[in-house]
Amino acid sequence: MDITVAAVTEEKTFELRPAQLEEPRADEVLVRLVSVGICATDLHFSTFLPTNAVLGHEGAGVVEQVGAGVTDLKPGDPVALAFTSCGVCKQCRTASPSYCAQFDALNFAGARADGSSAVSIDGRPVYAHFLGQSTFATHAIANVRSVIKLPDTADLRSAGPFGCGFMTGAGTIVNILKPGPESAVAVFGAGAVGLASVMAAAASGASTVVAVDVSPARLQTASEVGATHVLDSREGDVVERIRAIVPDGLDGSVDTTGRADVVKDAVAALHTRGTAAVVGVGPSENVEVEWRTLLNGRTVTGVISGSAVPQVLVPQLLAWQAAGRFPVEKLMAHYEFADINEAAAATKRGDVVKAVLTF
Repeated sequence: MDITVAAVTEEKTFELRPAQLEEPRADEVLVRLVSVGICATDLHFSTFLPTNAVLGHEGAGVVEQVGAGVTDLKPGDPVALAFTSCGVCKQCRTASPSYCAQFDALNFAGARADGSSAVSIDGRPVYAHFLGQSTFATHAIANVRSVIKLPDTADLRSAGPFGCGFMTGAGTIVNILKPGPESAVAVFGAGAVGLASVMAAAASGASTVVAVDVSPARLQTASEVGATHVLDSREGDVVERIRAIVPDGLDGSVDTTGRADVVKDAVAALHTRGTAAVVGVGPSENVEVEWRTLLNGRTVTGVISGSAVPQVLVPQLLAWQAAGRFPVEKLMAHYEFADINEAAAATKRGDVVKAVLTF
């Protein structure tokens, strides 16, 4: 079928182009997009992928066609899309699909597992299937393992980012740190992922939720969505200031920055049995933690996609949103699909927390 995609250009921007999309195979679903979030990962990959690559991985829309082997979805179903996985490795079989043994090959190779692409431009297959979807497009083909069936009442204009950024931040809280009513949690970095962590910590009942950033505007937003304390890291020693709030140290911390110095603070601010969850990919290739810090019982763990089963966590987060406990609408700025370059530029400048394209 004929569709429109936002393809990567030689200048590493995006251009709306006509494209052709194959019909879904037996284990695939054709989705008409209603919204798609722009993630920093999209912008990073656009800097080195080939011309005409189709990115986008925070899509939500409506099922238009299902493959012959798909039995639990039908045309008209509202859905969100997430990463894909093989479904047969040990990690997939133990409900940990974000650690799938084939994760990189299935999500970043630009093709299906057999090397084919469902998307063509000018009759030539192009890089697609990015993180299971390539939803910078009016329509997308997704493997059924990427598809999350949503309630009929779901607001598809805001559902897209739940499949990556919001799921990553919230899942790190819900699945890894698991705070309770007496818990103290700090989140380092108040972007979309970090603010989702703040909201999830508050929704989970944590008594102390500290947000750390260098942007007064982002810290103000953190206060509005659940942070009990906010700290500008430029205004003094962060660990000392956290200890002034929680003398015994944090139960958990989340780093979304990928900076070695920030990770060090996130670990140092823990109590002796606390856990630091590292989710950010940033400028630091290596992170150093003093051995005695670990020996005293602290845990440092990496987290991919919130360690989530998307089909379980995303509906839970949408239910929290509907109940007013996960107010991600405060983070979103909507743009028409044709304005993708404007939305990408605003994202790069930090003018918006989460740009969402609508169709």
